[in-house]
Amino acid sequence: MGEVKIGDAFKQLKGLNHLKKGIRSAQIEDIWEQLMGKTVAKYTEKIQIIQRKLFIHTPIGPLKNELNFQKPQIIARVNEAFGEEVIEEVIIQ
Repeated sequence: MGEVKIGDAFKQLKGLNHLKKGIRSAQIEDIWEQLMGKTVAKYTEKIQIIQRKLFIHTPIGPLKNELNFQKPQIIARVNEAFGEEVIEEVIIQ
């Protein structure tokens, strides 16, 4: 393995961190049913992690209300599933 300048190494690490964020966004879709159950997953149209915020899209009004009440639990479940603090906030749309 050749020599790498420190600045180049930091750029590579920054790129890996960005890649890791993209992987987390894809993984949340895969584990959403396990975390929240089949019913919630069935009526959730889209789940995204953008800048440490979990965006949950659903057209079902009562589900939106229920998810709003569960925000702290959702944050805890997601972060526990990933083994690190991935999200800080949940936004229901």
